[in-house]
Amino acid sequence: MKRAIRYESRLGPMLLTAEGDVLTGVWFLGQKHFPAAPPPCGQACPGDVLDRAARQLGEYLAGRRRVFDIRLAPAGTAFQQAVWEALLAIGHGETATYGELARRIGRPRSVRAVGAAVGKNPISILIPCHRVVGADGRLTGYAGGLDKKEALLALENPPTS
Repeated sequence: MKRAIRYESRLGPMLLTAEGDVLTGVWFLGQKHFPAAPPPCGQACPGDVLDRAARQLGEYLAGRRRVFDIRLAPAGTAFQQAVWEALLAIGHGETATYGELARRIGRPRSVRAVGAAVGKNPISILIPCHRVVGADGRLTGYAGGLDKKEALLALENPPTS
């Protein structure tokens, strides 16, 4: 059964969805590629995947978590799955370009298709699409908004003094 909760993050309200014991979606409300017909929001049960995901997101956004231990099940094509798997290999505090991702999945000429797959990532933050930058290192599109991408990268790379 598909379930959903609304999660109030410090970056704005989010929708978290699950099916069984796997997380299927994490979106900022109203972001690009937001699901057209999400399941109605309910309450997370203590200890279930939605409860754990909300708790771990809160820890991450507070700077106390670097790795998530939630089972993920994003729905997408085989190509999208390959791109999202490559995103998971980008470590906390690191970035990669769309071209690097295309090479990592063995499709070096598919940079635009990689960009489209990154943009349609249904599990924001946990599958770290915010860690992808343009070829020149500049911040480029983020379905949740560039302000959120900038905040997530700053969280992972705090200024040193």
